[in-house]
Amino acid sequence: MMNIITRCALLSTALFAAACAQLPAGELTGADASAQTPLAQSGTADPIAAMAVPATVPAPTATPPAMTVKTPPRDVWVRIRAGYAMKPMDNDLVRQWENFYSAKPEYFARMVDRSSHYLFHIIEEIERRKMPAEVALLPMIESAYNPQAYSRAHASGLWQFIPSTGRLYGLRQNWWYDGRRDVIAATGAALDYLEKLHTQFGDWELALASYNWGEGAVGRAVARNQAKGLPADYASLTMPAETRNYLPKLIAVKNIIADPARFGVKLASVPNQPYFEVVTVKRHIDVKLAAKLAEIPLEDFKFLNPAHNKQVIKAGGAETIVLPRDKISIFNANLANHDKPLVSWQAHTVKPGEKPEKIAARYGMSVAELNQVNGIGGKNKMRTGQPLLVQATAGVTPNLPDLPATPVSLPKAYKAAHSKNAGVAAKPGTKPKAKSAVAKRAPAKRTKVTIKAAAQNAKTAKTAKPASTVVATQSRR
Repeated sequence: MMNIITRCALLSTALFAAACAQLPAGELTGADASAQTPLAQSGTADPIAAMAVPATVPAPTATPPAMTVKTPPRDVWVRIRAGYAMKPMDNDLVRQWENFYSAKPEYFARMVDRSSHYLFHIIEEIERRKMPAEVALLPMIESAYNPQAYSRAHASGLWQFIPSTGRLYGLRQNWWYDGRRDVIAATGAALDYLEKLHTQFGDWELALASYNWGEGAVGRAVARNQAKGLPADYASLTMPAETRNYLPKLIAVKNIIADPARFGVKLASVPNQPYFEVVTVKRHIDVKLAAKLAEIPLEDFKFLNPAHNKQVIKAGGAETIVLPRDKISIFNANLANHDKPLVSWQAHTVKPGEKPEKIAARYGMSVAELNQVNGIGGKNKMRTGQPLLVQATAGVTPNLPDLPATPVSLPKAYKAAHSKNAGVAAKPGTKPKAKSAVAKRAPAKRTKVTIKAAAQNAKTAKTAKPASTVVATQSRR
C-alpha cells in the first residue's frame, strides 16, 4: 500500500513539474523552482519518472534549395543556335557561300530584317515539333525571307510552294487569296511536308534535298546508288547544281548566325516575342482601308498579308489578317467607328467581244487604270472569261463571287520529279521509256560548282524589281 501511495505522489509531482516546465522562464519560484532540477536530471528508468523529462525538440530541417527559374532568352537567335541539330558540313561549297553572304552585308541585313517579322512564330512551331532549328533558316535560301517572292517555276511565298503541292498540303488558293503566301498557313504546310520527307528518307539532308529537287528525283537517285552498291547519302548522290548547292547555302547561313563576328557580320537582334497577332475579319474590306484603320503604311500591311493578293479582302464569312501586336486594338476601334462602305472594288468577267474601253467606261475608270490594276499589258492580253477587278458602283452591293485561281502550266522537270512512281526503282532488266523526261536529262556532273552567277544576281537585285516580283529559287516543289 505504501508503495502505491509513494508512486502516486511521485506521479503527481512529475505531472506538476511537467506543467511548470511549460511556463516562461522566470515564472517558477520557491519550491516549484527547486523541484525542477532533480527531476530533470534524474537518470531513473522508471516510466513514470521519465514523464517528467521534457520532450526533446527536433532540430530544424535544412532549408530546401531555391528553385531556379530559367529565364527565356531575349533574342530569338539564342533559341535558334541552341536548337541546331543537323550534322556539320565542311567543304568548299560551304566556304564559298559563307564568303558570298559575308561579302554582301546589306543583302544579308535585308534578309534578317524581313525575317524579324516571322522568326518567333516559325521557331515556336519548329520547337513544338522537335525539328532542327536550322529549318527556321530555310526561307533565307528559298525566298530571302520575302513572303511575296515568286519563282519562274510558279513557286510562291516564304516556303516556295507550287500550286499543286500547296493544295496537297491544305493551302487554299483562289482568285482573291493564295494560301502559299499566307505566312502562318504556309509555315504549317512546309513543316508538315518536311516531316513527311524526313520520315520517308530518315535523314534531314535527303529531306531537304527532296524539298528542293523533288522527292521522286531524290528517291530515284538513292535507288540508283543502292543498285550499284554505292553510298546513298546526300554527298554521294548525283544531283543538279542547284540541289548540290542547296544544303551548303543553308549550312553557310547557319554558321554565320552561329558566330557572326567570325565573318564580320553585324547581326541585328530579333526580340524573342511575337511580332504579330491574328485578327478575324467577318466582312469584305479594301486592303487599303484595312491598312488605314490599323494605322500602318499600306506596304507594311501588304508585306504582312501577301496572301490577299487583290485590292479587296474577300471575307467569305470569316477571313484572317495579321497585324503588329500594338495595332490590334487600334484596328478594332477604328473598324467599329467606321460608318462608310468597306469595299470600293468588285469583279467583272469579260464577255465575248467586250473591249477594254467599254469596260473601263462602264465602271468609271480609264483604260490605263483598268490595265494597271489587272496587270494587263505586253504578253498579258485581256481574254474572254477573264475576271477583272473594277470599281464598285456607289449604292450597289459589290459583285464579289467565288472565283478559281488563275491556272498555270507546270515545268516538265517538276512533273518528272513528282511523278506517281517517284522513288520507285525500275525492275531489273526493264528499259526506261523512250520519252521519259528523266531519260532526256543528262545526269548532273560532279564538278566543282562556282557561284559567280549567284553573285551577279545579288549584285543586280538592288535595281528595278519591287519586292512583289522577286524571283526566288528554281524550286521543284
